[in-house]
Amino acid sequence: MTYHKTNTEVGVCLALVAGSINVVLKMRLLPVMFYLISYSNVLTYANEPIQTFVIPHSHMDVGWVYTIQESMHAYAANVYTSVTEELSKDKNRRFIAVEQEFFRLWWDDVASVSQKKQVLQLVKEGRLEFVLGGQVMPDEAVTDIDDLLLQMTEGHGFIFQTFGVRPRFSWGVDPFGASAATPVLFALSGFDAHLISRVDYDLKDAMQKTKKLQFVWRGSASLQEQQQIFTHTMDQFSYCTPSYLPFSNRSGFYWNGVAMFPDPPKDGVYPNMSLPVTKQTLHAYASTMVDNIKQRAGWFRTNHVLWPWGCDKQFYNSSVQFANMDPLMDYINQNSKDFGVTVQYATLSEYFQAVHNAQLVWDVRDSEDFLPYSTDSHQAWTGFYASRNILKGVARRASAQLHAAETLFTLYRIKYPDGPVAKDWALAKLRALRWAVSEVQHHDGITGTESPKVADMYLQHLTRAMMGGEELLAAIFLLPHNIDILSSHEKADAHQALERHLIVYNPLAWNISTVVNVTANFPCASVFDESRQPVPTQIQRSASSNVTYDLFILAELGGLQHRKYLMKFSEKPCPWRPKCGGAFEARAVPFERRSVRDWRNVGRRLLPVLSDCYQLMIDQDTNLLHSITHLQDKRRVRVTQDFWEYRANGDVKAGPISDNYIFSANASAVRAYEAVRMEIIPGEIVTEIRQYFYRKESDEDYVFSIVTRVPECFGSKVRCHGLEQAYSLGPLAVNAEVVLRTGSSLKSGRTLYTDDNGYQMMKRTRKEFANNTIARNYFPMVRTAYIEDGLSRLVLVGDRAHGVSSQASGQLEVMLHRRLWNNLPWNLGYNLTLNDSSVVRPTLRMMLASKGVASKIYQREAIELQHRPVVVPIDLPQMHWTEKAHEGSPRASAVVLPPNLHLLTLSIPGWNYSVHSGENAQPEPDYDRVLLRIMHLFEEGEDPELSKPVTINLKDVLWGMGEVSAIEERSLTGTWDVGSLQRWMWKTADGKAGKKKSRRRFGDDPFSVTISAKEIRTFFVSFDSRNL
Repeated sequence: MTYHKTNTEVGVCLALVAGSINVVLKMRLLPVMFYLISYSNVLTYANEPIQTFVIPHSHMDVGWVYTIQESMHAYAANVYTSVTEELSKDKNRRFIAVEQEFFRLWWDDVASVSQKKQVLQLVKEGRLEFVLGGQVMPDEAVTDIDDLLLQMTEGHGFIFQTFGVRPRFSWGVDPFGASAATPVLFALSGFDAHLISRVDYDLKDAMQKTKKLQFVWRGSASLQEQQQIFTHTMDQFSYCTPSYLPFSNRSGFYWNGVAMFPDPPKDGVYPNMSLPVTKQTLHAYASTMVDNIKQRAGWFRTNHVLWPWGCDKQFYNSSVQFANMDPLMDYINQNSKDFGVTVQYATLSEYFQAVHNAQLVWDVRDSEDFLPYSTDSHQAWTGFYASRNILKGVARRASAQLHAAETLFTLYRIKYPDGPVAKDWALAKLRALRWAVSEVQHHDGITGTESPKVADMYLQHLTRAMMGGEELLAAIFLLPHNIDILSSHEKADAHQALERHLIVYNPLAWNISTVVNVTANFPCASVFDESRQPVPTQIQRSASSNVTYDLFILAELGGLQHRKYLMKFSEKPCPWRPKCGGAFEARAVPFERRSVRDWRNVGRRLLPVLSDCYQLMIDQDTNLLHSITHLQDKRRVRVTQDFWEYRANGDVKAGPISDNYIFSANASAVRAYEAVRMEIIPGEIVTEIRQYFYRKESDEDYVFSIVTRVPECFGSKVRCHGLEQAYSLGPLAVNAEVVLRTGSSLKSGRTLYTDDNGYQMMKRTRKEFANNTIARNYFPMVRTAYIEDGLSRLVLVGDRAHGVSSQASGQLEVMLHRRLWNNLPWNLGYNLTLNDSSVVRPTLRMMLASKGVASKIYQREAIELQHRPVVVPIDLPQMHWTEKAHEGSPRASAVVLPPNLHLLTLSIPGWNYSVHSGENAQPEPDYDRVLLRIMHLFEEGEDPELSKPVTINLKDVLWGMGEVSAIEERSLTGTWDVGSLQRWMWKTADGKAGKKKSRRRFGDDPFSVTISAKEIRTFFVSFDSRNL
């Protein structure tokens, strides 16, 4: 194995590569470099021995190289079986459990009754500790706040219901960089301390030298010390035990060896098992361990050392692990005066308790994140922001569907508790979708850094669960109110138009006016609402198919409300549109294909496209966008958009490579096309601008396209600031990384802003580096990115995560697709080369406005793109719409929040927060407890009005759902009553303690709450029993 040389983290694990046994780095592409150790700078406390906390753990990837089923069979189930047995033998032993998906699979499908009793006792004694507690260890760069909260809530709910305990510490050891939003979420969940590992190699080196690996993090600029959290950064050895033994050619401290796939060895003998601890090796082992402990002690301010014992896929044979470590630790403690070190098995809470008890004053880190992440000057881990675009898109769509299904089932359960949709069946569908969406948030899942078979596994789980979600949505709409939309006995005659029925549901707690797009098979259509009134519509040939049509319907929907529509199709248009409600038939106007080599005197023939908000100018000499005028400001800004590509190196002998994780820009991007064709479809609802990009001038088939939809609903309530753009890219050439480059005349100075997990915006100021400056100035764009100057802001919001950069003033560059192959043996052995030949179809919305206007709208645009109205077709042809159809089924009043508040969660979790099941059968799900989360969208000072605290009466807001009888404020994941939550206080250099903010409600009204800038308030809501 050839390693790339670096001087950073050297945590080591054991794995099998290409059928041979090797010591390789879990740190993916990180090399092994062992240091000569000098102790001249080791801190001692008045000659007190260094107190070492040995924390046994197993890092268990929920995916990555092997599927979950393969991992459970090969090692994961054995981890908990053997750990349970070994901890029960000795009161001194400890273990931390992290990823709940594997633990829950073991608990539900493998553990015996006696093993469950043992686990309950171990948890009660604090010797088996749940840390982090989510379903997975999530990525922090490309995950959305909705999904981070989901996987935490599911994991914490299971733990609390089963064991009656709550995780209090995080263990984010493997995500590729650290977000500033996650410490805020952990603080809101009641955590006392946060742990991270992967930060830039040069930054970590500096933090070690200055003993600043620990600090108090105030992740939110608005919340500040209200939600600060003590944070520990792991040193250069990260979460794996240093495996180098100077006295052996085997790795050390991994006595159970290397996990074997697909089957564990029948004789229990695994490859590369460490040299046993014997009389002959005991002192050598102890000296190696003590040397490493002392080296680490020199990087921290207290004499407490966190010594993680474990790595990937470890402790599947805990017996041999503890049998060797026990005498080693006993020997060190027996000779602690000579070694200057004591060692003890510990949980994470025991370590943090010791550090907290030291009562030191800590430096404060403000709302800065640790993104992007690099492992050396040529290894910027910014490629995964765009890897596996399809998986990122499906995961986000599944999340949106889950949000809609959760809110709809909650409404249904409150309104119709005895309705025909079985609650157990409905909750099972929701839990399957929750599981699938949670699972893919793993740091080798949503990142696109997994092997192809694991990517396929995620997609299969998501699509299967989404089918169940669609069944649930259809059942709720069709069963509860005896809607007799279709007559099953009255056949239409031969001349009757084909009819389809449509239900459109708004999953947001805002009233919206929007355009819904439905695929049709006929060129002519009429659409009517429940009152049989015609609805404004437009139909045209589809941009993605020559045999289908796009039907655009203007829909106005109240918050959490749905409407029903009747669509009538025919081959021929009706002769008189006002009478029959026929859709406007939009037709394409084609433009001649333009070759790049002919671009000379451009900008002379400009074609305007007008909306309520903008005037777009299209250059007919290039078929590209030329400029945009925001009509309210009357400011014209030059804006161009096209596709460029970085051509990656695939030969490790020729220089740095790009792969699933890493983006190495060996040269500037080049134009990815030679010719552009355009057509414009003027319409009454939308005008479409379709641009087709050809790789070669002579190509018949385009390789990229942009379809821009300009709202044309003059005088309607449709929001016109968002120019929706649907893209098509691929198949790409091998070793191409394609970006959408949006250039403008804004004087932004190569500074851009991107979001951390959809929660808050981060300022990204360009930095210059000796190597790889382009790649190291790429950042994750989970929802939003923008640039601005003193007057205007250009914003892009997306339907999935991407990588984004500003390589020149006025420019936004979004990486949309990657296809890579390289000959690095490690990548080839695990099939991690990202040879993605798919065609991807992401969507962005572009906005250009004054900074004041843009700051008011961009967050809502991002949320509305993510949570589009849910369209449920009821497709039974040749049936009449009966009279009952327009009588109207009972409909709840709209649930509407102020524009600066967002309904983050409305669900029935089903977890029982008062009964702990233990080894017994699971208790009946709690169907009466509604989980409500409301988030303030704005930062302090971001807008003169919208940033202000908002007081709402929850009884009034939720009146349309039912009669609210009680509310109870909870921690973010629901496991704490905030009145009983007491987080640890940490002393800070600025003297601002993390004081608990008063949760007083407004006046004497128990249902009125005030929500301040960037706050997320979580409640359990009870409704009157007459509703349930």
